[in-house]
Amino acid sequence: MRFLRRLPAVVAAAVLALTGLSAVPAQAGGSAATAGPNFKAPYPCGQRWTHSHHSAEVRRALDFVRADGGTTAGTPVLASAAGTATRHYQAGGAGNYIVIDHGSGWKTYYFHLAAYSVASGEYVGQGRQIGTTGSTGNSSGAHIHYEQLYNGVGQNIVINGSGLSYPGSYHQAYLTSDNGCGGTGVPFNTWGSGVNVRADAGLSAPVVTTLGGPTAVRVLCQKQGDTVNAEGYTNNWWSKLRDQNGFISNIYIDHPDARLPGVPLC
Repeated sequence: MRFLRRLPAVVAAAVLALTGLSAVPAQAGGSAATAGPNFKAPYPCGQRWTHSHHSAEVRRALDFVRADGGTTAGTPVLASAAGTATRHYQAGGAGNYIVIDHGSGWKTYYFHLAAYSVASGEYVGQGRQIGTTGSTGNSSGAHIHYEQLYNGVGQNIVINGSGLSYPGSYHQAYLTSDNGCGGTGVPFNTWGSGVNVRADAGLSAPVVTTLGGPTAVRVLCQKQGDTVNAEGYTNNWWSKLRDQNGFISNIYIDHPDARLPGVPLC
């Protein structure tokens, strides 16, 4: 009877081996978790990333890299749910990382950041940029190491209410983000030609697209970044564009104010 009861598990393992995917292991220890927030992907709206799990990971982490032709390094890392962010650093391991406390025992971890985008102790909304993707600490290349914990115990990762698979290598499973897609943005027009839209508010951030000429855009939010000089003007405010999914200097927004009216902070 024991042999017969094991047959479904054996068959399932064979199927998973043929597809190249691994089963989602049981969460480590502890009692069943209470329902967590509606977690979303930790990267911007519309981007498609692939994920994998390494058996040597301490907890139930997944590592994400871009799979849509964009550059992983420098891409914004977003809060997958609202909470209080705390900055940390671990030279031989996680590098620059942020922990977000979502309340009711739930936390998320974001490792190997190239830079922080929020202050330690700051409350952040879902979809808020908290850092940029990097490879600090013990890392062989740019990626987002992401974890969900309940009462300090790593949980199998759930996004939009669905559990993710745990493949042993990249390009076997993919996830397209809907994080931060809800805002409509404030309408403006740009001026100039060949204006670069960047992954973050800095001149060294990767270019995600280029505006060929004056363009109607929707600005989701704005924040301070690198100072830009053009046509006799100077500005260190940058706008996050909804449809282009990146930032441009406010110097290229057709409005006289350095900080745009009616646009929230990122």
